[in-house]
Parts: sequence; C-alpha cells; structure tokens
Amino acid sequence: MTYVIAQPCVDVKDKSCIEECPVDCIYEGQRALYIHADECVDCGACEPVCPVEAVFFESDLPGRWQGFHQSTVEFFETVGSPGGAASSGPYGHDSALVSALEPQGVAG
Repeated sequence: MTYVIAQPCVDVKDKSCIEECPVDCIYEGQRALYIHADECVDCGACEPVCPVEAVFFESDLPGRWQGFHQSTVEFFETVGSPGGAASSGPYGHDSALVSALEPQGVAG
C-alpha cells in the first residue's frame, strides 16, 4: 500500500507535500503530482500538509477517485523509477485520466 494523490490536486499542484516528503518520491507531471509507490515509505508526512486534501492512503481513496490509483501506475510506466523526483525535474505529460480532465483551477 502507498499514498495516492487524487483529483483535487489537478491543476493546483501546491507542492507542500513535496517539501514534506523525506524520501523525494513525489513527482511532478504537467497538471498533477504523483507518488511513486516503490519509493514511498508510507510515513504520511504528505497527507496533512495538502491544502486541498488530495492525498489519501491507497485503501482510503474515496470511490469517486479510485481511478487515480491506476492513473499513478500508468504515469510511472512511462517515467520508470528515477530514484528521486528532485533530480528528474517536472515531466511534460500526465496519465490519460488527468490529461482528459477539464481544467480544474490555476496550475502552480
């Protein structure tokens, strides 16, 4: 199990979670942030700092956002396992689910 970032983050990307993450496992796509399941240590530091309440433990992901788990898997099928978000920089793409969403707010 791991944490998943859901729809409230799309086009917001506040990045408070990135600043709190002790293992640098939160990657930036074009419109959303993604937590790498293999790099996450399940510490939960990212969850309480999210101003839009978009971070959920995988088993607590609300039904309306269940697709964001697979969305994250899909994102990392393309990205792979770089071993740290800071050294890889932002990516210019997102998962198909995120890309298909109507604009949600102001990108950060």
